Amino acid sequence: MIRFEHVTKRFADGTTAVDDLSFEVAEGELVTLVGPSGCGKTTTMKMVNRLIEPTSGRILVNGEDIAAVDPVELRRRIGYVIQQVGLFPHKTVLENTATVPHLLGWQRRKARDRAAELLDLVGLDPAVYGDRYPDQLSGGQRQRVGVARALAADPPVLLMDEPFGAVDPVVRERLQNEFLRLQSQVRKTVLFVTHDIEEAVRLGDRIAVYGNGRIEQFDAPAAVLGTPATPYVADFVGADRGLKRLSVTVIEPGDLEQPPVVHLDDRLPEAAERLAREGARWAVVLDDADHLHGWVDAAALRAGSAGGGAVRDHARRMDAWLPVGASLKQAFSTMLQHDAGWIAVLGGDADDHFLGVLTPAGLHEALRRSIGADAVGAARSEVEVATVSGS
Repeated sequence: MIRFEHVTKRFADGTTAVDDLSFEVAEGELVTLVGPSGCGKTTTMKMVNRLIEPTSGRILVNGEDIAAVDPVELRRRIGYVIQQVGLFPHKTVLENTATVPHLLGWQRRKARDRAAELLDLVGLDPAVYGDRYPDQLSGGQRQRVGVARALAADPPVLLMDEPFGAVDPVVRERLQNEFLRLQSQVRKTVLFVTHDIEEAVRLGDRIAVYGNGRIEQFDAPAAVLGTPATPYVADFVGADRGLKRLSVTVIEPGDLEQPPVVHLDDRLPEAAERLAREGARWAVVLDDADHLHGWVDAAALRAGSAGGGAVRDHARRMDAWLPVGASLKQAFSTMLQHDAGWIAVLGGDADDHFLGVLTPAGLHEALRRSIGADAVGAARSEVEVATVSGS
């Protein structure tokens, strides 16, 4: 969808902001451009909508050389979101959102309907917020309106220049979550500029790490964190890149252990005997449909077995669980939040059936397998890692 072919930008004072840049962004892909101030990432983005003209090279959008397109027409076909939002203070939220459709000559009713649809999509009820003015909104709400306005004419390409940088960390995380949800629905081709490697990792399908006008590495977030291409990239992503990688490495079925399982209606003597034979200290408790109920202590089963009864009489609820496909960072956080030595992992489908448990050792091994898989270009299930015991 977006292709740079040997693009260079040299300013009048002799500064080379972008030097012989070549890369491609696929349709529906979100690429984050990350690097320190002055590295050329914002210049790169502004050349896509011709706010800055390249000195040499070509930029193509959907196969068309943008140098041959009228700049005003081009900008109306490309969504643009900036850090300061840039809403018109004298216009309502609904009017702000409908700005580009009006410029394109849409009928008033169609433009307002589209604006209302987009406000609802970004989590702002148009019946509540549509007639408000920008100064009546919080920073996070204004930023949502900015995103809605950029999407109003349904552009194929969206440019975002540090759009969440002017809000506090809590609101920023919420906006990131909302944008990821939105992108999963609209699947725009996005260039997203940020100086924050954690934001780049969290949002990007791929990351372009900039240094002095050049891209030092252009790869998937997990690969950038796991196998930095250069010492510069390793230094930029930080010594804690292993922790950052937890957020882009998901739980897979092969990471799970299979503990003893009992059911709510199992009789105590039989359940206690089975756990004793297996030498287990605890078991996962499921209901008749194999949905997670909780866990039970083997000692409690043995103590209660003389009086009869069922497992449900001694089962405890289990709050430490996640669906398969959740990130290892979520898993680690859940373990800490619930002071749990393991978490249950569910199918993530309509049945939410129990798949197994993830332990701290399993989490560590999953991370190591992921890094090894990227290094050799294989699936995680195909990678063997050495353990302390050498097995």
